Amino acid sequence: MLKFITKRFLYGVLVMLGVITVIFLLFNVLPGDPARMMLGQRADSLSIAAINKDLGRDKPLMTQYIMYLNDLSPISWYNIKDESNTFYLDSTKYGQPWKIKMGASALVFKAPYLRRSYQTKRKVTELIKETMPETFALAFASMLIASVLGIGFGIIAAIKKNSFFDRVSFIVAIIGMSGPSFFIGLLLMLLFGFVLSDYTGLKVVGSLYMVDEYTGKEVMHLQNLILPAITLGLRPWAIVLQLTRSSLLEVLSHDYIRTAKAKGLSYYKVIFKHALKNALNPVITSISGWLAGLMAGAVLVERVFDWKGIGSAVVEALDNYDLPVVMGSTLVFATIFIVINILVDITYGILDPRVRVQ
Repeated sequence: MLKFITKRFLYGVLVMLGVITVIFLLFNVLPGDPARMMLGQRADSLSIAAINKDLGRDKPLMTQYIMYLNDLSPISWYNIKDESNTFYLDSTKYGQPWKIKMGASALVFKAPYLRRSYQTKRKVTELIKETMPETFALAFASMLIASVLGIGFGIIAAIKKNSFFDRVSFIVAIIGMSGPSFFIGLLLMLLFGFVLSDYTGLKVVGSLYMVDEYTGKEVMHLQNLILPAITLGLRPWAIVLQLTRSSLLEVLSHDYIRTAKAKGLSYYKVIFKHALKNALNPVITSISGWLAGLMAGAVLVERVFDWKGIGSAVVEALDNYDLPVVMGSTLVFATIFIVINILVDITYGILDPRVRVQ
């Protein structure tokens, strides 16, 4: 089992290295000068050169790449004596990390450094810490709605195969899978957030937390989460519904299910005790992948509802050509996706020994 876990971990590290490389190359070949965008079109050449030097953009591409890897790695190698050295350990960037000194150099253990925003000069990690909880709450609520309703409706559709409910759920699932999130979000916002807001009590407010006008403190308002969560969760709900239905119907056709029925077990006991447990394996895989995917896919939904999450921050950064924010956010999403997949693989390895052999 330890060998299996180690292989999955190393595989995740290699995938992450590939993602970092692609992101670095993609954003460093784009046209435009961040220094000029920070200083404006009237900036002089000396100021632009000074900003590019501070950003490290005056160095060869390979040196920039190594510096980027050094910034992101939790275990890095830095010079601690010569401030003019390219790999000098700057306390303003990395704080006071734990280090093992080796002459003029040191082995440094630190949190990943995602650079600073070109526009606000703030650390990207600070921006992500502020906006990530809002996005995570939205993604988690969406996935919870999709999982509970998708599995529930899928079981009913499989039990009542070819019934009116089965046909209607299929049509609704097709609409959910094909409908663009931004369009569905606008419809829900118009219908329930404006036209019927007096009856539903739902208002289009772009944050989970609001400042109470009497106490002045931030208070959680879960009703603000309902419309964006439904919008974001509609597509995974449709997929989970269809996947649960097809997987359960396939399991019900196996010989051991017929044997269980022949022994006199009740129909519902056969389904919920024997069939459903095996039918949910692909569904769990889909849900685990969707959770990370929804965090990355929340950009459009957050934009429609003006939700103050990381998606809105990414869109604003793209408008301002603020590359560190976009690169840092993309890396965070990729890390979450890779970690979730590793955990799912390890869980499968624990539950099914055959997976460890493959």
